[in-house]
Amino acid sequence: MSALLDTLNPEQRAAVTLPHESALILAGAGSGKTRVLTTRIVWLIQTQQVSPHGILAVTFTNKAAKEMLTRISAMLPINTRGMWVGTFHGLANRLLRTHWREAGLPQSFQILDSSDQLSAIKRLMKSMNVDTEKYEPKKVQWFINGHKEAGRRARDAEAFDEYSMRMAELFEAYDAQCQREGVADFPELLLRSYELLYRNEPLREHYRDRFKHILIDEFQDTNTLQYRWLKLFAGPQAALFAVGDDDQSIYAFRGANTANMAEFEREFAHGKVIKLEQNYRSHGHILTAANTLIAQNAHRLGKNLWTAEGDGEPIRVFDAYSDQDEASFVVDEVRALKREGVNLSDMALLYRSNAQSRVLEHALFSASVPYRVYGGLRFFERQEIKHALAYLRLLTHPEDDGAFLRVVNFPARGIGARTLEQLADTAARSGASLWQAACTSGGKVAGFAKLIEDIKQATADLPLAEVIDHVIEASGLADYYRADKDGAERLENLNELVNAAALFSEESEENTLDAFLAHAALEAGEHQAGAGLDALQLMTVHAAKGLEFHTVFITGLEESLFPHEQSAQDENGVEEERRLMYVAITRARRRLYLSHAQSRMLHGQIRYGLPSRFLDELPQQVLRPLNRKTETPAAPGTPAPRTPQAGNDTGYRVGQSVAHAKFGTGIIIDFEGRGSDARVQVKFRDAGTKWLALAYARLSAD
Repeated sequence: MSALLDTLNPEQRAAVTLPHESALILAGAGSGKTRVLTTRIVWLIQTQQVSPHGILAVTFTNKAAKEMLTRISAMLPINTRGMWVGTFHGLANRLLRTHWREAGLPQSFQILDSSDQLSAIKRLMKSMNVDTEKYEPKKVQWFINGHKEAGRRARDAEAFDEYSMRMAELFEAYDAQCQREGVADFPELLLRSYELLYRNEPLREHYRDRFKHILIDEFQDTNTLQYRWLKLFAGPQAALFAVGDDDQSIYAFRGANTANMAEFEREFAHGKVIKLEQNYRSHGHILTAANTLIAQNAHRLGKNLWTAEGDGEPIRVFDAYSDQDEASFVVDEVRALKREGVNLSDMALLYRSNAQSRVLEHALFSASVPYRVYGGLRFFERQEIKHALAYLRLLTHPEDDGAFLRVVNFPARGIGARTLEQLADTAARSGASLWQAACTSGGKVAGFAKLIEDIKQATADLPLAEVIDHVIEASGLADYYRADKDGAERLENLNELVNAAALFSEESEENTLDAFLAHAALEAGEHQAGAGLDALQLMTVHAAKGLEFHTVFITGLEESLFPHEQSAQDENGVEEERRLMYVAITRARRRLYLSHAQSRMLHGQIRYGLPSRFLDELPQQVLRPLNRKTETPAAPGTPAPRTPQAGNDTGYRVGQSVAHAKFGTGIIIDFEGRGSDARVQVKFRDAGTKWLALAYARLSAD
């Protein structure tokens, strides 16, 4: 027993050896929460307070559940197979498999994944002759899942107009179809198991009597139904051990409810909170930055990370001219670190939005630096980019059957598989391409061919970037993703494709659509490092949660990028973005880089942005600005050097940060006039964009 506890710090030991009572374990980043959770389970079993079958341990991913079981097996010579350790959905499935009859399910019920569920909804809507343009199948899926994840059935759905009443009818019909066919989607697993326990008191009491110790990992990520599900297992004699970190709650868009932690403290912990604040991952300056930043959030339980490892290196801050300058800087630093002996795989390049990866990927590809996109696809592999490129290929090579088949019915135009089979037969008989067969056919297929011809004529004399912009709009791709609940990021990627074309036009001698398509094909080739090879890790900040690296680059630290523009006007949204920045900072063990660009290409045009407010919220004493010319550290607290004036005699320049007594801080984006008649256009952080006469503006360098 001594060996089990000897390596724990006092707070960890206090958590592991808690008596039979509920408690909230507020576990900071890098504080050893998984170790505490698994050691608590082992300690309970070793001290014979509970048998392995009397423990219910819940987490969010199969990977985390497997790691828990592996650690338990390493510390205890027991068979963990029968233990109830798993994900919410995995344990709900286990409950329903055991009590299928009481749950009203067939013994061998099948589980629908997201794509299977969507197919089932489409099949239902077809049988009911529902207009899929008015009631898009994917929106019906969101409606159903959103209500299920909130614990509501069709009868509970708010129906206040014709549209919502019809959606509720589809929800009810879908549930009936699933029941007939003996299938359950993922949200159904949790909701059905919740309903089973809620209405079946003998069964509920059986599990309450069995599970005297309930342990929950990543509690900050629980949604409303998950918390209600857990409470059904919690009888009067149960001890709930909830481990989480409200400062790392970054999944509100998935339904995570940070208020669950405060509610748990009131309902179960009754003020019993143990804070794990000693960090075993990062050096002191990194933690100081993280602590100072997150302290700006008003709605938090509060803790302060510390380390016994010393301050370490200052945090390097790079103020780039442009997004390309930023990418070039990252490449140079990565190469230098590699020469110093840091493995590429121990370096991570983080960004807020997937669309930002395109410029970074291009720079890495051009410099032959191996990289791997973690938890996602490279830019030119993404679905929406492939769709756009297929439309573009049809403009210059309409006989490309692959491109034709990819987009002939995307977005949906009512061109079904039967129609395409008939078209393929027609083409095969005459030895023609699908495009040629479509041009001589009638109906909706001919309408698609006309759409391509119309786009071709409309873009005949346009610059390359404008061609792509027009295609994205005229094809219906933009409208499709605008209407998609999860389409915002895909729209950002499509806009980035326009940027890629604009940059290609500037850099390439052959400024044609064919040349750009060849360039895209080359960058989409097998350049990503294979499994097992040393490679730089690229990922969004969301994907980085739970990971750690020797060196971390956080890029694109500008207002509207990070924090994201969708959250900038909402206090809760900004607080979540700040938590996301906190997660990004705490991924770094030894070295951290923060970078932002004075200008960035957005939608094919150069835009000037303000540095992120998060940079202002960091303690200046731990930051070290980098000199652009030599890329070597300047003295701590020294402002980054500024670019020369841009063709004016005012003493100011485009891209310069300035301050105004009334409007606050901003950045200069344009000039007009000269001398005493000059005006300057400033994009202010909080006051919008304004033209100011320099003779009266009284601007000061920020």
